[in-house]
Amino acid sequence: MNLLNQALGVHEQALQVKSRRLEVLAQNIANADTPNYKARDIDFKAVMKETQFQDNAMQATSQGHFAQGQGLDADGMRYRTPFNTAFDGNTVEMNIEQAKFGQVAAEYQTTLNILENRVSGIRRALRGD
Repeated sequence: MNLLNQALGVHEQALQVKSRRLEVLAQNIANADTPNYKARDIDFKAVMKETQFQDNAMQATSQGHFAQGQGLDADGMRYRTPFNTAFDGNTVEMNIEQAKFGQVAAEYQTTLNILENRVSGIRRALRGD
């Protein structure tokens, strides 16, 4: 299994994070008319950085050591700062949400294509083609 994880690399984790991000953006679009709904997004770069360096994370060896700073939530969720807030307190801006959704969907498809190419390469190597 370790060989398969090495072959797929970080793309497997990236696909999971991008999938979750698409869900969050879809929730924002669905709640565009909900009063006091706060638009959220996942900080993709921070989540991927955290997963890459998770094994090499600094640990305090004494209680007198300072913390590293504000940690990232387990899911990387952040509230989006709106350009214009609606009168009802809703921070969803449809044009921004739709643009982000399209961008993340394209990135998701690209990552999926990379994974498909790697898997087909492994398949060809196992068959001896």
